[in-house]
Amino acid sequence: MKNCIYLLIAVVFIVSCKEKSSNDQEKKETVILDKKSIKKIDVHAHYKYDRDYLQDFFEEWNMQGVLVDVAIKDSTEIRRSWDTYVELAQARPDLFWLCSSLIGVGISDSDFAEREIARLTKEIEQGAKMVKVWKNFGMVTKDASGTFIQIDDKRLQPIWDFLKEKGIPVMAHIGEPVQAWRPLDDPNNPHYGYYTQNPQYHAFQHPEIPTYETIISARDNWISNNPGLKILCAHMGSMSHDVDMIAERLDKFENMYVEPAARFGDLAGQDSKKVRAFFEKYQNRIMFGTDYGNNNSQEVLSSDELQKERDELYKGYSDRWTYLSSSDSVEIRNQKTVGLNLSKTVLQKIYYQNMADLFNGK
Repeated sequence: MKNCIYLLIAVVFIVSCKEKSSNDQEKKETVILDKKSIKKIDVHAHYKYDRDYLQDFFEEWNMQGVLVDVAIKDSTEIRRSWDTYVELAQARPDLFWLCSSLIGVGISDSDFAEREIARLTKEIEQGAKMVKVWKNFGMVTKDASGTFIQIDDKRLQPIWDFLKEKGIPVMAHIGEPVQAWRPLDDPNNPHYGYYTQNPQYHAFQHPEIPTYETIISARDNWISNNPGLKILCAHMGSMSHDVDMIAERLDKFENMYVEPAARFGDLAGQDSKKVRAFFEKYQNRIMFGTDYGNNNSQEVLSSDELQKERDELYKGYSDRWTYLSSSDSVEIRNQKTVGLNLSKTVLQKIYYQNMADLFNGK
């Protein structure tokens, strides 16, 4: 009897030691003291103009970025930042890659697809590694009949076939957070500031805009119809309020990837343990993006304004680093939470390797 008791104690001791060793190993792996220890790509950046501090800033963060063009139709023209981005990428080729853009204006023209493919061919030759589509599809741009153009419109298919052939991924900002279809009555809502300043995208005020469900369904249909096309869904696929909703799509579509960009506040508003489990499970499908950038040339800013801009940029990247790499308390867009404390292995994938693999066709 005594021998059995001694044997039981020994087994419990050994198991306890193994669990302690495993926990210690995990703890060691998740303690990242130096932000420079992880190479980074900000996959969703909008730095339109150079800065004297930019080189040192990106080197301090051990970071590169993708300059993402956006095509916007106003009353007179389609406005883009492509030429400005090309200039900056050529000036700092060690820091930046390029992402072109596509808008549906003129989709009813018989030569629309041919015309856009010719333009994209030229811009790929200039260095475009991706092509962005955004919420114009579904929410803004209409065809000649006055119908909102959804991203799964068959008239776009020749363009997707062209990009698949060229191995060019698509960054897709389709739809908006579900809050865009709800009343804007909570100042602590992480989207309160944006929709206050950009009421044209607050769908609640514009009943003519298709429903959230209609736009997301069209997006899903588009992904399903193009399994050979790599699609990086910006802003967590406009489903950032619910990681279960994102997981459902990632399980369904092998060619789909996501990045948070301006939706870190939505993630921070959910249970950290649940979000951490989501990041760990889909660590090969999530990338790091911020939506950060600038809109003015350096010449129009004072030295104090430039310093303030740099300080705010540093705080933004720091808050996101804290959220992803530690278990410290952090506040992002009025959402108070604790960090996900992701392991170094997971951080390396999210911050750098996943995007590097996407660009390399893996």
